[in-house]
Amino acid sequence: MLKSLGRIQNPFIRSLTAATTVGSMVTMIAAIALGITTAKDNAAHRLAVYSALAGTGCGAVFGLLCRDKGNRQPIEAKPVKQPQLGDRDTWKNWRNFIVIRKVKESEEITSFYLKPEDQGAIPNFQPGQFLTIKLDIPGQSKSIIRTYSLSDYTEPCEYYRLSIKRESTPAGSDFMPGIVSNFMHDHVHEGFVIAAKPPSGKFVLDVHKSLPAVLISNGVGITPMISMVKAATRLNPDRPIWFVHGAKNGRFHAFRDEVKTLAQQHSNVSIHFAYSRPEHEDMEHYHRIGYVDSELIQSLVPLEAEYFLCGSSAFMQSLREGLETAGVPKSQIFFEAFTNSFSKASEALATSLDEGLDLAEIVFIESDKIATWRSSDGTLLELAEANQLEPSYSCRQGICGTCMCQILEGEVEYQQTPIAAIDDGSVLICISRPKTSRVVLDL
Repeated sequence: MLKSLGRIQNPFIRSLTAATTVGSMVTMIAAIALGITTAKDNAAHRLAVYSALAGTGCGAVFGLLCRDKGNRQPIEAKPVKQPQLGDRDTWKNWRNFIVIRKVKESEEITSFYLKPEDQGAIPNFQPGQFLTIKLDIPGQSKSIIRTYSLSDYTEPCEYYRLSIKRESTPAGSDFMPGIVSNFMHDHVHEGFVIAAKPPSGKFVLDVHKSLPAVLISNGVGITPMISMVKAATRLNPDRPIWFVHGAKNGRFHAFRDEVKTLAQQHSNVSIHFAYSRPEHEDMEHYHRIGYVDSELIQSLVPLEAEYFLCGSSAFMQSLREGLETAGVPKSQIFFEAFTNSFSKASEALATSLDEGLDLAEIVFIESDKIATWRSSDGTLLELAEANQLEPSYSCRQGICGTCMCQILEGEVEYQQTPIAAIDDGSVLICISRPKTSRVVLDL
């Protein structure tokens, strides 16, 4: 009966039904009791009536409260959204990619096309961003992490392309950028598996703006510019784009034909190539002999534009100073550095730190470790490594931002001027040391 009663959804009807049922049962029991016994006086009859009324009242209350929980109308469960690999925020850590294609672009630069090993979707990225990769290289005691600009842009995004310059290894240096680039060129072929983190970086082109964009590069600095010009032509074909690139000659000019084709297909794209040492077969492929400098830029484009710079240190330093002298606001000059070109500022900053702390407590809260930092321990990254932690890093110069982590307590100071954009509440541990006696890092 309870199960049937609980199925009645209307509480008034359920209460009335229960009252009637219980009242009838009590009345029947009272009648039987009167029939069996010989009690015929008024008191016995009053007791029977009161019992019936009480039973009816109790039944009404019971019916009102009674609900069959096992038979409630089911509430449609909203499925929890499963992480989609196309969602920028759901792919957090390392993910394996397979090299599906390898293409030599110039004497120094080779492109590697990557698709996810799990064959799932991949998010697109903001034009200009980079990919962080991790390689286990024979002879190296641990995995090596590097960052490389994404050099293509497609809609939808079906692969990532990294275009990597073969770098020589500087003598007498612990930081050896040539290890990964040479390994990629010599040993990574189709079918090779590479671990990668999601696209990142803040050197990006906002394709929705209307202000002319001037993309200026030399050497391998062309790689983020390719993704920028491709995204602009796809997503905002009315925005004026200037693509200016400097190379030694045609043999060292990657993506020349690709960029020329874009300019032929899109009237908003203008190109200018400068060769410092052109060869005879380059005659029809460059616009001037010499280098890309601020005077050339001012002769080509209006000053009222956004300027994006990527290339060698001296190249970008000269351009930045020339553009600023010509009146271009700093807020309209963006750059991607592969090495730290601000040596004077860095030296001055390092000198100012000589009188800093000698001792500090560093808490690596995620790893549940506490370490004592001394001035001889160097950076927070070096301290972490000395305590058997393996935080991500790449440049060790405050350029790429790979080592960025949250600081939960305390303050740090930098040994040289950071180049990478730093999120609020975060620090670059590769060039920082404690400023307060206690620092808590989310590592």
